[in-house]
Amino acid sequence: MTGAALIGTGFIGAVHLDALRRLGIPVRGLLGSSPARGAERAAAWGLPRAYATLEDLLADPAVEVVHVTSPNRLHHPQVSAILRAGRHVVCEKPLAMDSAQSAELVDLAGRSGRIAALCHNIRFYPLNRHARGLVAGGEIGPVRLMTGAYHQDWLSREEDWNWRLDPSEGGGLRALGDIGTHWIDLVCHLSGLWPEAIFADLATLLPERLRPAGPVETFARDRGGGERVRVRTEDVGLVLLRFPGGARGSLSVSQVSPGRKNAIRWEIAGAEATLAWEGEDPDRLWIGRREGPSSLLLRDPSLLNAEGRAATSLPGGHAEGFADSFRALFAAIYADIAAGRRSPAAAWADFADGHRMMRLLDAAADSARTGRWIDLAAGEPGRPPAQPRTERRTP
Repeated sequence: MTGAALIGTGFIGAVHLDALRRLGIPVRGLLGSSPARGAERAAAWGLPRAYATLEDLLADPAVEVVHVTSPNRLHHPQVSAILRAGRHVVCEKPLAMDSAQSAELVDLAGRSGRIAALCHNIRFYPLNRHARGLVAGGEIGPVRLMTGAYHQDWLSREEDWNWRLDPSEGGGLRALGDIGTHWIDLVCHLSGLWPEAIFADLATLLPERLRPAGPVETFARDRGGGERVRVRTEDVGLVLLRFPGGARGSLSVSQVSPGRKNAIRWEIAGAEATLAWEGEDPDRLWIGRREGPSSLLLRDPSLLNAEGRAATSLPGGHAEGFADSFRALFAAIYADIAAGRRSPAAAWADFADGHRMMRLLDAAADSARTGRWIDLAAGEPGRPPAQPRTERRTP
């Protein structure tokens, strides 16, 4: 059976491990930020081995797939080494620190012949898969408007700290880069559209924070004070998007909204119907119509289309959530690993998706700096531009 190894010992690493175990995929060991950290987590998580170095991990013949859940600055060097060693790779987003690095990884992945997947897990909530089938099947008509938000509160106080606040660790954009990209990837995946222009207004509302002496886990709270430092990454962002065919989009993103723990929500309005979904209530999809009653679809495999059924593993009335989306994502990726190639119908994000998102972030940063709309290049590596349906307008 295909064996996996894990790089990273934080919150999201534990999520990867849980999903792999639920699928019956043997996890051979992990690599931590230090040998001591790795050994501690390997013991706590019941793993047989803690690797001392990446070279040690890649020398293990039982490891065929490596899951990268380390801080963003390590993605490029680690993924490069994994692909050059002939292993498949599953990388947390973002793919890299900038679009130059991500372009290198797209090229390397293409030449390697290995499966190279990016973890946009929110695509794999069952009702998001169902919604994608509805849009692709023309059930809501041509897409006109996509709106929504992704709000959190875990960095809403000046004593809240995480490595993502340091641009040398997480990259130049934080709220938009860390969670806004999930929303953009999702609505573009659902609609089949990719923006042709972007306008971004980004703001740092807590310009100074207290950085503790030691590391802080993601979503953990450290109230011990520390060194006061300037913050150079954004807390909030407002983004406007223009799509081919005339559709428009708007996104509000925040990591400083008290009470909003992980509130992602989207609404897609077509010419005939509107769909809406919220990540904190993921088993419900609202379907709005002008003619006839609107409805609320509760997740039930017997009521979902083929795409939705492929991502669900529990009967109706048994909630599926965040951890389950990783199980569904990894099931799809490992099926393609077993087949030896990416399926033409694959719904998981690849490195080309990750690279075009890095280019979009470059454009968002330019827009925020200049106060202007920024055009995005038409062609993206590895795939042709989207060909959206457009509405026929009568004279």
